[in-house]
Amino acid sequence: MKAVVIHEFAEPENLSVEDFAEPVPGEGQVVISVTHAGVNYPDLLVMTGKYQNLPARPFVPGKDAAGTIAVLGPGVQGLKVGDRVVAQVEFGAFAERTLAAAASCYPLPDSISDADAAGMGLVYQTAYFALVERGQFKKGEIVLVNGAAGGVGGAAIQLVKALGGTALAGVAGAEQAEAARALGADHIIDLSAPDLRESLRQQVFACTGGHGADVVLDPLGDEIFDAAIRAVAWCGRLVCIGFAAGRIPTLKVNYLLVKNIAVSGLQWSDYRDRQPEKVREVQRVLYELHAKGALRPHIVEVLPLARFSEPLRVLANGKAKGKYVLRLS
Repeated sequence: MKAVVIHEFAEPENLSVEDFAEPVPGEGQVVISVTHAGVNYPDLLVMTGKYQNLPARPFVPGKDAAGTIAVLGPGVQGLKVGDRVVAQVEFGAFAERTLAAAASCYPLPDSISDADAAGMGLVYQTAYFALVERGQFKKGEIVLVNGAAGGVGGAAIQLVKALGGTALAGVAGAEQAEAARALGADHIIDLSAPDLRESLRQQVFACTGGHGADVVLDPLGDEIFDAAIRAVAWCGRLVCIGFAAGRIPTLKVNYLLVKNIAVSGLQWSDYRDRQPEKVREVQRVLYELHAKGALRPHIVEVLPLARFSEPLRVLANGKAKGKYVLRLS
C-alpha cells in the first residue's frame, strides 16, 4: 500500500510516500480502507520527533482516518466489513489502509462525507473536551479561543456558539480574522498587536465590559499564554491545549490564588484510551450538532496524499485559516 513513512524524524518536505506493508488486525482491531485523512498540528510534531508519544520506526504518521472497514480482527462486535467509519488513531492514518481499535471507530451517518468526517475528527473532539470537560463551560459564558483560525481553534469557535456562549477569536492578521468571523466569532482579539501582555487584556475587557473571559482555550503557549491569563475573569478557567507558538510557559501560582482562577491541561488521547465511552458520547453530540447545521468543518483544501507536506508547512508557519484534508482514494 502507499503511505507516508517515517524512517528517521525529519521535516515533512524530507519525507516521502512509498510502499509499506499492509496492517494485520489483532484482537479487537479493524483495518480501515482510508479515503480521507485529516491533517493536524501534532502530525508535524510526530514527523520531527517532538511529540510526547512516538512509536518505533519505521511507521506511518497521521491521527484522523475516514473510510470503510476492510478487515475485522478477532473479537470485534458491532461493526462489519463495508461500514463507513471515522477513527482517531495514535499513528497510521496517512496510508491507504490503517489499523484502528474497534472501540475508536465511529460509524458515519449518511449526512457526513468522508472528507468532512476527517476534517471533524481530532480537532472537534479536542475542542469539545477542552471547552466542556476541562473548561467546565456553561451556557452564556464568554470564551477566548487563541489560534481561532486553526483546526482546534475553529472547531472551538463553532462549539462555543452552538452551546450558547460568546466567542472571542484570538488571531493574527486580517485573513485569520476573516476566517474566524466566518466561523461565527463575536469579537476579534488581535494577537499580533504591540505590547501583547497589555493589549490582549485591554481588547478582551473592551468587548466584555471589563468582565474578561470566563474560559480561555490556548493551543499556542509562549507570550500568548502569558498575556491571555491576565484576561481571565474572576473564577475563570484557562485550558492549556498545546504550545504551537513555541515556548512552554511557566506560571507563578500566586496569580491563581489572587484571582480565584484555575489552569488545567488537556491530553485528549488519554480520554480515548482511558474513557472510550465518554469519547463515543461526545462523538454522538458532535454528530447531532452537525445534523442541526451548528457545526461545519472549514476545509480549506483537499489534497492528494503525495502533497501531504504542503499543509503541514502552512501549520508550521502559523498561517492556517481552516482545516486541510488528504485524499487517499
